[in-house]
Formats: sequence, C-alpha cells, structure tokens
Amino acid sequence: MADTQREIERKFEFTGGHGKRAKRAGKQGGKQAGKQGGEKARAAARPRVPDLTGTAAIAAVRDRGTARLDAVYYDTPGLALAADGLTLRRRTGGQDAGWHLKLPVAPGVRDEVRAPLSDTLPPELAALVRSRTRRAALEPRIRLRSERRTEDLLGADGGLLAQLCTDSVRAERGSAATAWTEIEVELADGADPALLDAVTDRFAEAGLRVSDAPSKLARALAATGAPPPARPGHAPADRTAGAHVLAYLRRQRDALVAQDPAVRRDLPDSVHQMRVATRRLRSALATHRKVLDRAATDPVRDELRWLGAELGADRDREVLLELLRTRLGELPPDLRPGPVRDRLRAWNSLRRKRTRRRAVAALDSDRYLALLDSVDALLARPPLRPAASRPARQLSKAALRDWDRLADRIAEALGLDPGEERDRALHEARKAAKRARYAAEAAAPALGKPARRLAKAAKSVQNLLGEHRDGVVAREALLGLGAQAADAGESAFAWGLLHGREEGRSARLEDRLPAVWAEAQARRSKAALK
Repeated sequence: MADTQREIERKFEFTGGHGKRAKRAGKQGGKQAGKQGGEKARAAARPRVPDLTGTAAIAAVRDRGTARLDAVYYDTPGLALAADGLTLRRRTGGQDAGWHLKLPVAPGVRDEVRAPLSDTLPPELAALVRSRTRRAALEPRIRLRSERRTEDLLGADGGLLAQLCTDSVRAERGSAATAWTEIEVELADGADPALLDAVTDRFAEAGLRVSDAPSKLARALAATGAPPPARPGHAPADRTAGAHVLAYLRRQRDALVAQDPAVRRDLPDSVHQMRVATRRLRSALATHRKVLDRAATDPVRDELRWLGAELGADRDREVLLELLRTRLGELPPDLRPGPVRDRLRAWNSLRRKRTRRRAVAALDSDRYLALLDSVDALLARPPLRPAASRPARQLSKAALRDWDRLADRIAEALGLDPGEERDRALHEARKAAKRARYAAEAAAPALGKPARRLAKAAKSVQNLLGEHRDGVVAREALLGLGAQAADAGESAFAWGLLHGREEGRSARLEDRLPAVWAEAQARRSKAALK
C-alpha cells in the first residue's frame, strides 16, 4: 500500500570558487591516500557545510550518521516523466528503501508517494503516471549512487525543524557518468517555511547557492547528455488568433493531465479541477470552430463530453453532500428529529462508492488514453482554418457570439412559467453562461481588460444559475432521503422541511435573475468588445 509525504525542501551547491578549492583538496588528499587511507583523503576533498546552530530558530544540530543509497530511476524512452518534472525510482539503502514517485506541487514542494520495495513497479504507482506514460514502457534510465550524511536541525525544545543532507552523488547512464556534491534542507512537518530563507542566507555567506537543477535526476540527465525534451510553453507563438487558441488549449490539456494522479489519490477538489479542464477544452473547441476545423475537433469534443460525464457523477455528489450538510446544520436540533445525520452519511457512502468507482474506471480505460492521444495529436498538428491567421483581436467575435447565445437562453427561460420546464431551461442557460465565460477568459490574453470584464459578467450569471441548479438537484435528493427515512420507520420531517426551504430559495433566485442579467448586460456593454 502506497503512502504519501509532502516534501518542502531546497537544494544547494557550492559556488565555482569553492569547487576549485575542493578540487585542490582532492589532489592533496590523493597524495595522502597511500599514507593515511582513502577515507581521510575523501574527507579532505569534501566541501564543508557551515554550522547552522543559531540560524533562525535552530538551537542545535544532531548528526544522524552516513548511509549509502542506490537509486535506479525509471522513465519512458522519451523521458515523459522527467519532461513534466516527475521522478520515479527504486531505491535501496537508508531508512526509506522502496519505490518513490515524486509529483511536483509548487516550486520546492513535491508529494512523494512511497510503496514497499519490490522487484517490479507497484501497480498503484504505475496508475499515477499513466496520463503521462500512456502505453509506453517504464524502464531503468539512469542510476544514482549517493553517500548521504544526515543531520537533524533542532529547535530550543529539541523538536525537529528540518533535516540537512549532504549528498556525494555519482550518476551513471550507460558509459556516461558524472559526480557532484549537493546539500538538501527539508522542512519537518509543520515547520516555518521562513527557516529555508534563513538557511539560504547563511549558506550564501559560506559559498553555497541555491541549485539551478530542480532535482538530482534532472541534473544527472543533463550532465550525461540526455536532458528531457522541452515542453511547449503556454504563451502564444505569435499574435494570431490560432496561436492564442492553441496556447489556451495547451493550458487546459496540461491541467487535465496534471489532475489525473490527484483524482486517483482522491485529493480534495481534484475531480472538480479535472472536470473544469475537460469542460474548458470542450467549450473552446466549440467556440473556435472558425479557427479549428470542426471535422477534426467534433470527435474530440464528443469524447471530452464522455469524460466530463464520468467525472461529473462524483463531483456532483461532492457538491450535493456539502449543500445538504450545510442545510441540516441550519436547522435547530428540535426540527431534525431522528437519526438524520446518520441517514445522510449512509446515503452518501453508498453513492460515493459508486461514483468514485466510475471516475477511476474511466481513467483506467483505453478510451481515456485514446482521448489524451487525440488531444495531443490535435495540438501537434492543428487543423487550422483560414481565420487562424487573422489577428488575435478577432477572438472578440467568438466571445460575443457565445454571449448572444447566452442571451437567447436567458430570454427563453424567463419566458416560461415556474416549474420543471423552466428548471431545464435555466440549466441550459447555466451551461451557456459557462461557455461565454470560458470564451472570454480564453480571449483575455489577447484582448485584455474588456475580455476580463465580459468573463466577470458571465460568471455572475453562472453563479446564480449554479445555485439554482444545486437547489433543483437537492430537492430531488431530499425526496429520496425522505422516502428512505419513512421506509425505515424514521421521521421524514427534516427532509420535508428542507425540501420546502429549497423550493423557496429557488423561487427567490428566479426572482433575482432579471436584475442580475440586466447588470451583466451593462457590464457587457462596458466591456467594449467589437
């Protein structure tokens, strides 16, 4: 079973001048080796790390000894993991021998997912990198052997603030090899991140600087002549409409791929973020049919719709559970007789197993891999139409078309009497509001403030319609919970009361819609898009 540890660390290396001193020391040590032994020579050559006692909150330094580590790093032939900043290794030696997968979270912050030592890659780790590796084999790519000295940095109360590791590393890739010394300072759980800044200042005085390499693997690959391929950036290649649309699509594709392991790990909000990336991709392909040939993009949109639906069940359950918990919490205890919270937990538990299983099954399917491949292929060989070569300001026309589409949906919904038909029309208007918002956001890098104003206006409408839709779904769920409670001989009073309150809340939202829409229209006029 894999477990996860959040790493907040900073890597350091000696400056060039210090490196020359270390080299001269190495030569002197070599002359002494025959007389005093090789270990003393290596110690003479090893750069010195300054004592950190007294730096910030560090009151003492405790030596934990030296260990020898042997790590083999795995990747695809095209180094797909390294290109995205991931590292996957099998390491022996030290206290944490096993399989380690490191996933980037932010600069200097990574999640390390660990699995017990075995001869083959654990399936749970293979699944976490599947959105990057697809069908490519994971094989040994480089070997790093290190001699690691570990020191605990302790506070005044003796508690652990951080660990300092001095690593003498040798990397081997086929016949190519390289060696270096680096220092890592990793914060203990709950330690103040400002400690790293204080250590950085102290190290700078001693000739140590923050390493340019994001990881040992990245440094080793570069030094042995096998740097990972550079990923296309998110900035538009030029000022054409096509370049801006493709840059936006790349951002959403990368977000979708990056959220895959988070969804598999069941991290908070991960399903929502992956679903949003899926929707943004699909919406952009629909909005920009004059830029990208729909004969090529419509099949991709269909598959994105499928993925969104598979993820949506779990996300909708999350949203509904939070809403029902909140509504129950608003009721005084005497208005919620019976085991209502236990009933809600049991109801959610059954649904969660089903929706969670559905989402993960979708990510494990060949259909999902084919979708990722098709998005990559579309970005690698975009089916550009003549409008793609026009100036990026032409994107305003697409954004305004989607706004007009939203206006039609709002008018249709407001023309209906309250009831199920209007509820469905308002749901369609909500989807149109999302599309209008996404279109404006996609155009913002080219159009600036006017597009951002339009996106804000669309979001205000989307938020109100989203609340309304949540209420409609909640009423359906409350009817079911009331029926379950009655069948079990429990009081259904609380569920009925909440149902009535949701009806009233939905009616008030519908009453507010004309004013919110009028304000959004005013913002749209101020956006001055042409």
